[in-house]
Amino acid sequence: MRLGLALGYWGRGPDPRHLELAREAERLGYDSVWTAESWGSDVFTPLTWIAAHTSRIRLGTAVAQMAARSPTTTAMHALTLDHLSGGRMMLGLGLSGPQVVEGWYGRPFPKSPLTATREYVDVIRQVLRREAPVELDGRFHAHPYRGGDGTGIGKPLKPITHPLRADLPILLGAEGPKNIAQTTQIADGWLPLYWSPMRTDAYEASLTGLREGFLVAPMARAKVCDDVSEGLLPVKAMLGFYIGGMGHASRNFHADLMARMGYAEEARRIQELFLAGRREEAVLAVPDAFADEISLVGPRERIAERLELWRKGPVTDLLVLAPDPHTLRVLAELNA
Repeated sequence: MRLGLALGYWGRGPDPRHLELAREAERLGYDSVWTAESWGSDVFTPLTWIAAHTSRIRLGTAVAQMAARSPTTTAMHALTLDHLSGGRMMLGLGLSGPQVVEGWYGRPFPKSPLTATREYVDVIRQVLRREAPVELDGRFHAHPYRGGDGTGIGKPLKPITHPLRADLPILLGAEGPKNIAQTTQIADGWLPLYWSPMRTDAYEASLTGLREGFLVAPMARAKVCDDVSEGLLPVKAMLGFYIGGMGHASRNFHADLMARMGYAEEARRIQELFLAGRREEAVLAVPDAFADEISLVGPRERIAERLELWRKGPVTDLLVLAPDPHTLRVLAELNA
C-alpha cells in the first residue's frame, strides 16, 4: 500500500504549511500529493505550484469538480500539468452535488449522473489519445455542440498540443453503489470519500472483479497524539460539515453514504442539527466510533495496529490528511 499526502482545499486563504508538507512527503518517500476544490480556491493552480517545487512525487486532484469545467478544458489542464511536471499528473474527478453545481456553478445538476460522468471521461480520453478529432453524440457533453441555440458551424477538433501520455490516470470520486461500479469499468481508480477497513462489505458488491492495476485510494485524516478523543475532533468537524451542510436535506450523498455504512439514524440527526443552525451540536453528534474507523488517530502503537487493517483490504493508496510533519514521518516508518 502506497502513501499519498492529501492537502484538501483552502479555507480563508493559502496554508503556508502545504508546500512544506508536500516537500517533506516527497523526502519521506510518499508516492503522491493531492489537492482539492470546493467553491473557493481551484484545484490545479496549487498543484502546479507544488509541481514546481518537487521533482518525483506524483500529483493528483482529489477532486477536480466536473461542473467547474467542460471536459476538454479539464483535459487541457491535465495534459499541460503532465508536461510541466514530467509525467506526474493523475486526474481525480467528482460530480459534487446539486447545491454546489446549481448554486455555485450556475448549471443544472445532471438528471443522469452516471451518463454525465461516462461522457465526461470519454471526452477526456479522446483528447489524451489524440487519435482523431473529438466527437461525441452525448446527452450532456456533445462534441461538436448541436444545441438549438448554437450556430451549427462547430467542427470536431483535435488538440494542438500533443499530450505527454495517452494513459494519464483518471480516478473518480464516486459514492453511490452504481457510480462506484461504473467507476471500476471506465476509470483507472476510485477515490472513496469515507473508507472503513472494518466495513468493506459496504462496497463489496460494487468492487467485484477489479482489474489488475486499478487504484483504490481513500482519504484518511491522521494524527499522532496521546488523546484519541481530542485527535478525533477535526474528523468530527469535517464529518459534521459534509453530512450536515454539503447537500440538501432531501439529497445529500455524504449523508446517504454514512447511512449505508451503518449510521443512518446518526446521519439524520447530524443533518437536523446542522440545518437548524446548531453546528456545534451537529459536530458533537458525530459518533466517535464512525470518526475513528475512517481515520488513523492516537499514539504510534495504536496507529500501527489500525494501519494493518487498511493493508488487508483492496486499498492500494492511502491518502493521508495529516497536519504535521511528525505524523507524516511516523506513517512512513510504519508503512515501510
